[in-house]
Amino acid sequence: MAIFDRAALAHVLEEGVAELRLALSPSQQEQLLDYLALLNKWNNVYNLTSVRDPMQMMTLHLLDSLAAVPAFDGARNVLDVGAGGGLPGLVLAIARPDMAVSMIDTVHKKTAFLTQVKAELGLSNVTVYTKKVQDLQVKQPFDVITSRAFADLSDFVEWSQHLLAEGGRFVALKGTAPQDERERLPGDWKVHDLQPLRVPGLAAERHLVFVERAETV
Repeated sequence: MAIFDRAALAHVLEEGVAELRLALSPSQQEQLLDYLALLNKWNNVYNLTSVRDPMQMMTLHLLDSLAAVPAFDGARNVLDVGAGGGLPGLVLAIARPDMAVSMIDTVHKKTAFLTQVKAELGLSNVTVYTKKVQDLQVKQPFDVITSRAFADLSDFVEWSQHLLAEGGRFVALKGTAPQDERERLPGDWKVHDLQPLRVPGLAAERHLVFVERAETV
């Protein structure tokens, strides 16, 4: 098992936050490191991610999710579908404590981890659901629904569109942004914007895909 070198990880995080020009306080950065430590610890038993090295987790998971934070400017109520180990949901909740973040996953061991992180880090803005997103019903619809490496765009939109507030949008974190996925979107939905994402320390391709109802664009 790779060593969790908190000082080295803190340095990479600090540099990444500066490069991304995010206004994160020292306490928020400590929370992100606490979360990474829990992800690393639970991963040995629960297999939350195939990435085993904490430094790789920092780049491939934390910084990758942090790079998407500006896309949620103005959002107040967000749902992360297929949240898994909490990416990007927990990162968003820490970076944006003013924003309500709900996370849903069908795998109980994953939502148990999310609930544990919520408790240990005192994240009062987090809600966790264990069920299929198709079966979720909420009183307050979400103004943004997001996912990271969850499913085909068309399935993502089809399964969760009943939860999106009027005028809301989907923000999918993708590696590449395949044209065929965009073409298979349900009829009244379209890709409104496609933004390349620059992740500190990562050469791989990353994109944000913004999907909105055709009539609202």
